[in-house]
Amino acid sequence: MIVAGVGFSSAASAAEIADLVRQALARADARADRLATAQPRAALPAFGEAAALLGLAVEVVPPEVLRSASGGVVSCSTRAQAAHDVGSVAEAAALAAAGAGATLLLPRVTGARVTCALARSREAAP
Repeated sequence: MIVAGVGFSSAASAAEIADLVRQALARADARADRLATAQPRAALPAFGEAAALLGLAVEVVPPEVLRSASGGVVSCSTRAQAAHDVGSVAEAAALAAAGAGATLLLPRVTGARVTCALARSREAAP
Protein backbone atom coordinates (compact mmCIF):
# COMPACT_ATOMS: atom_id res chain seq x y z
CA MET A 1 0.00 0.00 0.00
CA ILE A 2 1.21 3.49 -0.82
CA VAL A 3 -0.02 6.49 1.13
CA ALA A 4 0.25 10.11 0.04
CA GLY A 5 0.62 12.27 3.12
CA VAL A 6 -0.14 15.96 2.86
CA GLY A 7 0.34 19.06 4.92
CA PHE A 8 -1.31 22.25 3.77
CA SER A 9 -2.29 25.78 4.62
CA SER A 10 -5.90 26.47 5.52
CA ALA A 11 -5.94 28.68 2.41
CA ALA A 12 -4.99 25.78 0.09
CA SER A 13 -7.62 24.57 -2.35
CA ALA A 14 -8.54 20.99 -3.14
CA ALA A 15 -7.10 21.48 -6.62
CA GLU A 16 -3.74 22.60 -5.19
CA ILE A 17 -3.59 19.55 -2.93
CA ALA A 18 -4.58 17.17 -5.73
CA ASP A 19 -2.11 18.73 -8.17
CA LEU A 20 0.86 18.34 -5.80
CA VAL A 21 -0.12 14.76 -4.97
CA ARG A 22 -0.24 13.98 -8.70
CA GLN A 23 3.20 15.56 -9.15
CA ALA A 24 4.63 13.50 -6.28
CA LEU A 25 3.13 10.29 -7.66
CA ALA A 26 4.55 11.05 -11.10
CA ARG A 27 8.02 11.64 -9.62
CA ALA A 28 7.90 8.30 -7.85
CA ASP A 29 6.17 6.53 -10.73
CA ALA A 30 3.65 5.28 -8.18
CA ARG A 31 -0.06 4.98 -7.52
CA ALA A 32 -1.46 5.87 -4.10
CA ASP A 33 -4.10 3.95 -2.17
CA ARG A 34 -4.85 6.58 0.48
CA LEU A 35 -4.55 10.28 1.22
CA ALA A 36 -3.51 11.10 4.79
CA THR A 37 -3.10 14.21 6.90
CA ALA A 38 -3.01 15.35 10.51
CA GLN A 39 -6.32 15.28 12.34
CA PRO A 40 -6.80 19.06 12.60
CA ARG A 41 -6.27 19.51 8.85
CA ALA A 42 -8.54 16.62 7.89
CA ALA A 43 -11.55 18.64 9.03
CA LEU A 44 -10.92 21.26 6.35
CA PRO A 45 -13.14 20.80 3.27
CA ALA A 46 -10.20 20.97 0.85
CA PHE A 47 -8.79 17.69 2.18
CA GLY A 48 -11.91 15.63 1.53
CA GLU A 49 -12.47 17.35 -1.79
CA ALA A 50 -8.88 16.59 -2.85
CA ALA A 51 -9.33 12.93 -1.91
CA ALA A 52 -12.47 12.83 -4.04
CA LEU A 53 -10.65 14.44 -6.98
CA LEU A 54 -7.93 11.82 -6.67
CA GLY A 55 -10.28 8.91 -6.03
CA LEU A 56 -8.48 8.03 -2.79
CA ALA A 57 -9.69 6.87 0.61
CA VAL A 58 -8.84 9.28 3.42
CA GLU A 59 -6.77 8.54 6.49
CA VAL A 60 -6.98 10.90 9.45
CA VAL A 61 -3.89 10.74 11.67
CA PRO A 62 -4.40 11.69 15.35
CA PRO A 63 -1.73 13.94 16.91
CA GLU A 64 -0.16 11.22 19.08
CA VAL A 65 0.11 8.84 16.11
CA LEU A 66 1.57 11.62 13.96
CA ARG A 67 4.25 12.27 16.60
CA SER A 68 5.00 8.56 16.95
CA ALA A 69 5.85 8.40 13.23
CA SER A 70 8.25 11.33 13.45
CA GLY A 71 11.29 9.03 13.78
CA GLY A 72 11.08 8.27 10.07
CA VAL A 73 10.77 11.90 9.00
CA VAL A 74 13.76 13.25 7.04
CA SER A 75 12.59 16.83 6.39
CA CYS A 76 12.28 19.60 8.92
CA SER A 77 9.95 22.56 8.75
CA THR A 78 10.00 24.95 11.67
CA ARG A 79 6.32 25.70 11.02
CA ALA A 80 5.35 21.99 11.19
CA GLN A 81 7.54 21.49 14.23
CA ALA A 82 5.87 24.36 16.08
CA ALA A 83 2.32 23.45 15.09
CA HIS A 84 2.41 19.64 15.19
CA ASP A 85 5.66 18.65 16.94
CA VAL A 86 6.96 16.89 13.81
CA GLY A 87 9.46 18.01 11.18
CA SER A 88 7.08 17.27 8.31
CA VAL A 89 3.33 16.72 8.55
CA ALA A 90 3.30 15.18 5.06
CA GLU A 91 6.02 12.64 5.85
CA ALA A 92 4.73 11.77 9.32
CA ALA A 93 1.14 11.40 8.07
CA ALA A 94 2.21 9.16 5.18
CA LEU A 95 4.35 6.97 7.44
CA ALA A 96 1.71 6.72 10.16
CA ALA A 97 -1.06 5.84 7.74
CA ALA A 98 1.08 3.24 5.95
CA GLY A 99 1.57 1.39 9.25
CA ALA A 100 4.35 -0.11 11.30
CA GLY A 101 7.54 -0.62 9.35
CA ALA A 102 6.55 1.80 6.58
CA THR A 103 9.29 3.62 4.70
CA LEU A 104 9.35 6.84 2.74
CA LEU A 105 9.07 6.28 -0.98
CA LEU A 106 9.37 10.01 -1.66
CA PRO A 107 10.33 12.61 0.96
CA ARG A 108 8.37 15.84 1.18
CA VAL A 109 7.90 17.86 -1.97
CA THR A 110 6.60 21.36 -1.61
CA GLY A 111 4.19 23.62 -3.42
CA ALA A 112 3.11 27.15 -2.55
CA ARG A 113 0.67 26.07 0.18
CA VAL A 114 0.91 22.26 0.15
CA THR A 115 3.49 19.59 0.96
CA CYS A 116 3.27 15.93 -0.04
CA ALA A 117 5.27 12.81 0.79
CA LEU A 118 4.76 9.17 -0.15
CA ALA A 119 5.20 6.16 2.12
CA ARG A 120 5.09 2.47 1.33
CA SER A 121 3.78 -0.08 3.81
CA ARG A 122 6.05 -2.90 4.84
CA GLU A 123 3.74 -5.38 3.06
CA ALA A 124 4.14 -3.50 -0.22
CA ALA A 125 7.92 -3.26 -0.05
CA PRO A 126 9.76 -5.11 -2.84
